[in-house]
Amino acid sequence: MRLEVQQTPIRMAILDPMKLIGSLTSPYVRKVRIVFNEKKLDVDLELENVWAADTKISAINPLGKVPCLISDDGEAIYDSRVIAEYADGLSPVSRLIPTENRERAAVKTWEALADGIMDAGILARLERTLRPAEQQSQTWYDRQMGKIDAALREMSEQLGENAWCHGNQMTLADIAVGCAIGYLLFRFPEVKWQAQYPNLDRLYQKLLQRPSFMETIPPAA
Repeated sequence: MRLEVQQTPIRMAILDPMKLIGSLTSPYVRKVRIVFNEKKLDVDLELENVWAADTKISAINPLGKVPCLISDDGEAIYDSRVIAEYADGLSPVSRLIPTENRERAAVKTWEALADGIMDAGILARLERTLRPAEQQSQTWYDRQMGKIDAALREMSEQLGENAWCHGNQMTLADIAVGCAIGYLLFRFPEVKWQAQYPNLDRLYQKLLQRPSFMETIPPAA
């Protein structure tokens, strides 16, 4: 007796390329762009101005913020910390976040500190650029700049004479720190952190030797 075996054709799912919604001036977008670059992962950048009247960012991110990643299966992923971690897990190339729990927490704490500088910097800038002069609060502005000063001091103390923020190679900690202090150079040139903290400047100059950092320097305002 001969059995006839029917072969069912295998249907391959057609996935769209990943798309990153963001701007060229956002330090958070720069962070995840650098991560994708270091991981050798392709992602299309779609520019979006979240402050424009016709922005459609809320249709994909209800928080109305960038970056927002549209994965190859069409799902939206946000914010920058989640996207960076997601991208790091997509490929074993250039692992940026350690897998061991304590080491991982150390790197993520560096990232939180760097993101805190970005948060405070953006709030301070919005106070000066979007709020009418008669409504601006000097106390609020000074509070944000105080956070930046404290975070820079902590970064410098933690870095010391080490080559990298954590461990003996570049991690997400260094990428986040580089984006934070790069944002200060871009938006707050009056903050003289390079002279005050030469070890942070040495780290930044070393990061600038990497194509991922050079290619993502924000355009002149």
